[in-house]
Amino acid sequence: MTALSQRVSQSAFDGSRLRVVLLMDLHDGAQEQFLEAYDHLRDDVAAVPGHLSDQLCQSFENPSQWLVTSEWEDAPSFLAWVNSDEHVETVKPLSRCVREMRSLRYSVLRETGRSYTEMPERSRGGLQVSPRLGDGVVRHALTFTVRPGSEQAVANILAGYTSPAAQVDEYTRLRRTSLFMHGNRVVRAVEVEGDLLAALRHVARQPEIRAVEEAINPYLEEDRDLDDPQSARLFFTRAALPAVHHMATDGLEHGSTTRHALYYQAKEGGGMALARLLAHQDEAAANHPHNNIVGSTIFQRDDIVVRLIDVRGRPDAHPSLSFGFDTERQMPSVARLLDHGTDDGTSGSTHGVALHSGDPSSPSGYEMQLITDRRASPEA
Repeated sequence: MTALSQRVSQSAFDGSRLRVVLLMDLHDGAQEQFLEAYDHLRDDVAAVPGHLSDQLCQSFENPSQWLVTSEWEDAPSFLAWVNSDEHVETVKPLSRCVREMRSLRYSVLRETGRSYTEMPERSRGGLQVSPRLGDGVVRHALTFTVRPGSEQAVANILAGYTSPAAQVDEYTRLRRTSLFMHGNRVVRAVEVEGDLLAALRHVARQPEIRAVEEAINPYLEEDRDLDDPQSARLFFTRAALPAVHHMATDGLEHGSTTRHALYYQAKEGGGMALARLLAHQDEAAANHPHNNIVGSTIFQRDDIVVRLIDVRGRPDAHPSLSFGFDTERQMPSVARLLDHGTDDGTSGSTHGVALHSGDPSSPSGYEMQLITDRRASPEA
């Protein structure tokens, strides 16, 4: 059993308000075009469920530097919007004006000032209760599909590349990369100490990684041109699979652990609810006397949910914990959220992956195939 004080827990599901900071460096001469695009779409963004407010600011020191801050009722509201195809299409006119962009997301922990003190009592909620205990690691994933029939060729390419240098700069280090497949869907999860964006840029510049990306290009279901910044940005925006919950015990770095990934295809519109249910179950299971999961990260985008777990011992020793649900109590709720596919065993969704059509309480039908799991050496 692990005491709460020893447990790392980072979650988008704590109900706190979210402040999003978008830093942008515009192309020369694009200021007027950018402002026109922003004015055209801001009413549409204001109508998004969960959106509270936003501000557009321009640097008085460098007119090419712009800042958008927005506030949201909670993180799930923002994530549902920013990960949608609607968002991708909405911000295209803005993206064409931008040379460089950086998005930062913060839960609101404290608030002062007249605007807050004059706010009605019922509207003051949504503050993060206490500081989160992190571990200095940023987690992110990408997911995409390849053409049916090309799975083995893609797996061979993804398993055979040379790892890039782990040290990015004085403050940033690529810690771990894990690649999994489920049917024709690929999931690439990375762990970074320091600046995630700096690490991703560092990796993208490495010739061995560029060679891998070029090698899998012919097999992708969604075409992309890595030499076209707009095409590459659009692909990786749609491929982003954000971490919405992470939990780890103090035993993650001790003893023998193995990494596994489970893929859950939710029914249309059920992805966030399914991720939330998994997160709550992982928190509850942490104090279970037979719990052998020392780390769990839940990634979610639209109706795709991936749960990455680090397990001490055999993962099938306690299948309900590995699967992520107390099968007796929660399977009715799970059944309402999972897309089990059609009678012929194919998925009813358009994501290109069929779920296991057997016992829905069995983890074996949801486990992804490990392609490669690479950790940087401590000396890197």
